[in-house]
Amino acid sequence: MTTNTIDILLLGSGGREHALAKKLSESARCGKLYIAPGNGGTVAVGENVSLDENDPDAVADLARETGCGLVVIGPEAPLVAGVADAVRAAGIPCFGPGAAGAQMEGSKLFSKQVMGRAGVPTAAYGSFTDEESALAYVREQGAPLVVKADGLAAGKGVVVATELEQAEEAVHECFAGVFGEAGSTVVIEEMLTGPECSLLAFTDGKTVRPMATSQDHKRALEGDLGPNTGGMGVYSPVPIVTPEEHAEMERIMDAVVAELADEGIDYRGCLYGGFMLTPTGPKVLEFNARFGDPETQVILPRLKNDLVDVMLACANQTLDAVELDWRDEYAVSVVLTSAGYPGSYEKGKVITGIEDAEAMENVTVYHAGTRVDEGGQVLTNGGRVLNVTALAPTFEAARDLAYEACEKIDFEGKTLRRDIGLRALRGRDAWA
Repeated sequence: MTTNTIDILLLGSGGREHALAKKLSESARCGKLYIAPGNGGTVAVGENVSLDENDPDAVADLARETGCGLVVIGPEAPLVAGVADAVRAAGIPCFGPGAAGAQMEGSKLFSKQVMGRAGVPTAAYGSFTDEESALAYVREQGAPLVVKADGLAAGKGVVVATELEQAEEAVHECFAGVFGEAGSTVVIEEMLTGPECSLLAFTDGKTVRPMATSQDHKRALEGDLGPNTGGMGVYSPVPIVTPEEHAEMERIMDAVVAELADEGIDYRGCLYGGFMLTPTGPKVLEFNARFGDPETQVILPRLKNDLVDVMLACANQTLDAVELDWRDEYAVSVVLTSAGYPGSYEKGKVITGIEDAEAMENVTVYHAGTRVDEGGQVLTNGGRVLNVTALAPTFEAARDLAYEACEKIDFEGKTLRRDIGLRALRGRDAWA
């Protein structure tokens, strides 16, 4: 394997991007690493640059001007905006699907239609562009239902409605413009039951290389209560997944990439499958067109491969020559949030103890909503502030280590869920 270095531009500013930046910077292939716009943690592994990450021409121009040999797109919005298309048109390798492939996340309806053509098991659904028809469908189906804004809503446009009134209110919010243009089409699905599991995969549009399984905790409060968030904690691998379920999820990922290729969509990057492990087998809840956040923060620490090599193989369509290699340890990550998240919260709180936590063996603290002030202090700058990730030989030990590390970090309003992974410790029956 050649060790020629390349300069890399990474787009994004969250915990996912800090995890990607850290893994990329550890590669022998990584030259100069630019992160646009980055956060308080990414400054330690690369150079934060000011750039509108959703402007295709601006991204392509910067990549060209800095001589980058790879552009990695972290968040979904630049993918849907067609940034990858502009970068590839400039002749620069890019990790991330073009606008057509990004519709797997950018439109719930598009994704459902692709799944239907690929014969992939998913929830029964209806899609609507007017409130009256949607409400009629809700009343006809009855609760429980899942109401989804069709477009991008930063992970918050999904309501799991256990009561009819909740479903009606969710429909009304979408058409009232709470989620902007994202809510102009509404997808209403049957509610599937069982444990959730995420399976991300690297793909070059032909070959699919599944990553390790992971499980996120979406709800804000312990006991999986409260509103949906971007994710409060996560672990990998998922100990309750059977070999049969794993094989079926891999089959589904293969089928979707093959279907996209058949439809003329060149999908190179990460395809994220969100699954429900139902009593009749895995069914797809949703697809995302990028790495998950916070799933990336437990998957990448377990990946032994050189991430630059893997991403270049995806970008250059040579992934068939790559086999993924994983560490045996379990990884658990706990998200520290600002008081009030996912509602309104204050910024600018001084954070202490990050170095103490990182001094612990097998602990990594990924910055999400942080910034560094002129005096070098790390301040809170978002709802999800830090992701505290620990690796250990057993699931229980990884969980204990992550929480021990969380205790070393402090800032005004620090909030966390203390039950991350508890259900998995109790086994499959915990979801009965």
